[in-house]
Amino acid sequence: MADPLFELLVPHLDQQRVPQGSATAAYLEKLSTLSLAELEGTETETLAHTSHSLLLSLQALSSKSHKSIIASSNDLSTLKTLLPTLGTELSTLQDEIPKLDRAVTRFSKAYAKKAENALLSRRAKAMLLYRNVDRLSDILDLPTFLSSAISPVAAQANYASALDLHAHIKRLHTLYPNSNLISDVLGQAEEAMRGMTTNLIMGLRVSGIKLASGLRTIGWLKRIAPDVDLDALFLVCRLANLVLMLEALDPLRELADQATRDESTANTGQQSERYLKRYIEIFREQSFAIISMFKSIFPEDSRNKDLPSPLSTFPLHLVGLLTETLRQYLPHVRVRSSRESLLTQVLYCAGSLGRLGGDFSMVLAGLDDDWVEVMKKHRVLAGKLELLASGR
Repeated sequence: MADPLFELLVPHLDQQRVPQGSATAAYLEKLSTLSLAELEGTETETLAHTSHSLLLSLQALSSKSHKSIIASSNDLSTLKTLLPTLGTELSTLQDEIPKLDRAVTRFSKAYAKKAENALLSRRAKAMLLYRNVDRLSDILDLPTFLSSAISPVAAQANYASALDLHAHIKRLHTLYPNSNLISDVLGQAEEAMRGMTTNLIMGLRVSGIKLASGLRTIGWLKRIAPDVDLDALFLVCRLANLVLMLEALDPLRELADQATRDESTANTGQQSERYLKRYIEIFREQSFAIISMFKSIFPEDSRNKDLPSPLSTFPLHLVGLLTETLRQYLPHVRVRSSRESLLTQVLYCAGSLGRLGGDFSMVLAGLDDDWVEVMKKHRVLAGKLELLASGR
């Protein structure tokens, strides 16, 4: 029924806009089921309403999406020229693929990892250097940090940090013994540590060194130079400081020498007395400080029992310095009371060292004729003091 109806309506339709498809067939089939009254009444209104709704929908769509529709239309118009061009390019690519494959094969054979290639090796080294540039920069800065830590011009040298940095550099050299960079850094660090050792030794020679400072300095030297005989080094440094302090009395000594050359009877040895008095004071103070500090820094249980202690002969050397000066200048002190006062000072000096095991009072027995009298007076005075103490 639908096909004859369609053929009946075709002459009355626009030939260029004749509808085709399943929707047309379904609508014709629907028309064949309607009555004549429905065709003349409700169907006309339904078509008018549907046409108006479609018109509104098209207007809304055009207002909202006209830019997208225009762009799609333009793209669709250029698609006709792009598709042939794409086909040509694909054909060209298909022809070039075999050439690319052959080039890749040649490159892989020339620059394979198993093959020895100087250019590839240099590139690999350059990339490795680039990836580790921060680490290398830190390693290169280690000698600078070490020198800054031990610099004598700094407000306070940080020797503990310097020792830690040096230990870290030595550990790096142990891990990478064949690295020229690490070897150069270690060489610079060793040079800086030699400077630190010099600074520490000079620190042992300063005047007025305290026990805490001496302990720290010896502890640092043990870490830097464990094979050095530090107890002997300590005594040598402190002896150098003592000699330097005694040499500071050269103006008084020169006055004493000048007075000695004056053969007038008015010369009673006053200048020699002044020189010897100051000399004995410095000797007494410093010799006691040296030996007491040595015993605190190097206790008996920490020494090597197989080697003799340098302290066993050190007091004799000190006494030699004192006796030589006394023999030269004490005879020029002509006033008996002044000479006895100087000998009493020497006796007190011997007693103070005697508390540390270095009494040298008997060594000076033949130094002066008044020495025996001074010893007797000292013992009598000591006995009286003991009686007074026991009486309490």
